[in-house]
Amino acid sequence: MLLARLNDGPEIFFTLQGEGVSAGLSAIFVRAALCNLHCRWCDTDHTWNFEGTPWQHDKDADPAYRKYRKADVTIEIPVGEIVSHVASFPCRRVVLTGGEPLLQQEAWLEVITGLRAIDPAFVLEVETNGTKMPTPEFRSAVNQFNVSPKLGNSGMEARLRTVPAVISSFAEDPKAWFKFVARGPDDVAEILAFTAEHNIPAGKVLVMPEGRSSAELDHHAAALTAPCMLHGWRFCDRLHVRLWGDKRGV
Repeated sequence: MLLARLNDGPEIFFTLQGEGVSAGLSAIFVRAALCNLHCRWCDTDHTWNFEGTPWQHDKDADPAYRKYRKADVTIEIPVGEIVSHVASFPCRRVVLTGGEPLLQQEAWLEVITGLRAIDPAFVLEVETNGTKMPTPEFRSAVNQFNVSPKLGNSGMEARLRTVPAVISSFAEDPKAWFKFVARGPDDVAEILAFTAEHNIPAGKVLVMPEGRSSAELDHHAAALTAPCMLHGWRFCDRLHVRLWGDKRGV
């Protein structure tokens, strides 16, 4: 399957989960290459912003920034090799992230099956943008879905970033949580409209400030804490950014 490349190998690393309801727990991250979306503020743009694509990114303002050569930032890895690598860590929580993991569901099912053959205690989280429907088999195999619908601040049209049938399906799934990246009052209003339209309970909503540094997180968090308290949402920080900054593999 196709994973993001980190140095000379796949982007598989042992760290702390930095976001969502599992924040602070030890976890092994496996990052898939490829994404069907292209958010302007994405901090994993190496999974999709390849040479020859028309997508824009906030980093374009940096004269040193360049789109990635796909062969330099992706790597084909056999499923068995992924299983062995993940199982070598002293942890049984695995986060399938990306990119968009649901673009490779069949291969992920093989990974999950292989891991649970080694130890049935493996817990699998999947981070998804909520535009791809999980197959019944994949949904059954996963313990937790961290669904992150994209708002207008992503720079994409609603028709690209929202698939109502998929969102409704996740809204009814007890395994799913919804995480929204927000900057201020306009985003809060959009979250309110989105959750009302798709019948997402307030108790399943997490709101996370956008930012790749502690200063950026603090700046946007100031406008989000009161709305979280008012509407019964969970405020979600970015622990990995607080601890290690804008780095990969942590």
